[in-house]
Amino acid sequence: MAAANIREVARRAGVSVGTVSNVLNRPESVAQATRQRVMEAIDELGFVRNEAARHLRAGRSRTVGFVVLDVANPYFTDVARGVEGLADDHDAMVALCNSGDDPVRERRHVKQLEEQRVLGILITPVENENPYLEQVAARGTPVVLVDRGAGHNQCSVAVDDVLGGRLAGVHLLEQGHRRLGFVGGPLSIKQVADRRAGLHVAITDLNGTGADVVVVSRPYLTVEEGRRAAEDLVGMTPGERPTAVFCANDLLALGLLQELTRHGLRVPDDIAIVGYDDIGFAAAATVPLSSVRQPREQLGHAAIELLLDEVEHKNRHRHRQVVFQPELVVRESSQHTRAR
Repeated sequence: MAAANIREVARRAGVSVGTVSNVLNRPESVAQATRQRVMEAIDELGFVRNEAARHLRAGRSRTVGFVVLDVANPYFTDVARGVEGLADDHDAMVALCNSGDDPVRERRHVKQLEEQRVLGILITPVENENPYLEQVAARGTPVVLVDRGAGHNQCSVAVDDVLGGRLAGVHLLEQGHRRLGFVGGPLSIKQVADRRAGLHVAITDLNGTGADVVVVSRPYLTVEEGRRAAEDLVGMTPGERPTAVFCANDLLALGLLQELTRHGLRVPDDIAIVGYDDIGFAAAATVPLSSVRQPREQLGHAAIELLLDEVEHKNRHRHRQVVFQPELVVRESSQHTRAR
């Protein structure tokens, strides 16, 4: 059965098409009795308004695009929850797109969102340099970088990842570890590079520790890559193997924990582990995972707030770069270790 149209609603309610439009868009301008009659006609006929047509006439949809690195990572789910909370308050919806760490796929998503005339785009870019995003903004679609810093010509929300890496490093050094490991994805991802740099800052700050770092590089920040990193560590001699490992995110850390345990290595007695993000699964792991906590929902809330401010106050909007501070949450995976 074909969907009812606005003219049929008007006939059923005995009003003009303009009155039906007012009920849908400016209900306060229509008398209560007339409004109720129109709403009853809508219910009886099963009328569904054509939002696409309305947005086409307005020149802009009520959708916000959010392009993330890995939709399977609970970190991005939590950030998206913060985005959606404020978007709901502004009668906007969020379209979540997964780049899968692929810059080509990322650009395709951004192009499609721009063609759909979205309100704006939130994005965690795959690469550090993204001049095409500035071009998108210059054409009229606001762009806010999420979990990534930006220059003064763009809004961004991020966490001080160098500080986060330093917090993890200082904690492990204070536990007595001197052979540290770093498991992370490609350094082209700025968050990974900054977290690794923070680990080295910790070693420099605690002068005279004689600590060194073994880097186990992985192409992706996933549980499976964490398991593969564990295989690399298991293959080392006890003298070569780090006694503590800092992972660039919790998914890597959880995979590492699983595989080390399967090989009979004890966490933290044989190898201590610290992750990053403090996703919900970190505390629920077989050995509860120490992790550098990011304010995930706050990041999302701040990002959509900046975007909506640019949309609603375009001429008065000033780009801001918001930086949050991380905190270390210490659990069993890195505590109570014997001195090395």
